[in-house]
Amino acid sequence: MKKLLIIILICACILSCEKDDICEEGAAVIPQLIITFYDYTSPEDKKEVDNLLVFGVDDENEVVLFTNSVVTTTDSIAFPLRTDSDITKIVFHKDYEIDDNDTPEDTNDDILLGNQDLVNVSYLREPIYISRACGYIYNYSDLNSSIETDTNNWILDTDIINSIIENETAAHVKIYH
Repeated sequence: MKKLLIIILICACILSCEKDDICEEGAAVIPQLIITFYDYTSPEDKKEVDNLLVFGVDDENEVVLFTNSVVTTTDSIAFPLRTDSDITKIVFHKDYEIDDNDTPEDTNDDILLGNQDLVNVSYLREPIYISRACGYIYNYSDLNSSIETDTNNWILDTDIINSIIENETAAHVKIYH
């Protein structure tokens, strides 16, 4: 009788495992914000930004770098939005360069060159349950953006062209410079 009970218990454990106990690679992907850069004087023409570094800023105004936070010259980027807040602060640093004052060993006297602008992106988060193993992903809607004004803005305007972020197949925001 004990053997039968053990066999039934083992079978119950095996059968209780569900298909969704393993999250397949690529099954749960939170879409990123796609931003394209355009020429302010010729709004239909894409325009590259030279030596661009893009990073986030958290609630304590600390820099948040991502794996794709590299200095590059480009006319478009993909950027992850926050899943724990309805606003993401994104810094766009144009012509990013570090002048080491001819003392490469001493970083204390380094000077950061270029021009950075801050864009606030607000949205509504829509959690979507994928499975027990994958958890939730987020889609975003009601996308809005605003540029924080400073004494030398290189970003002159933004335009929301797709206010719903469900995939990464098309741009969501145009930035004019």
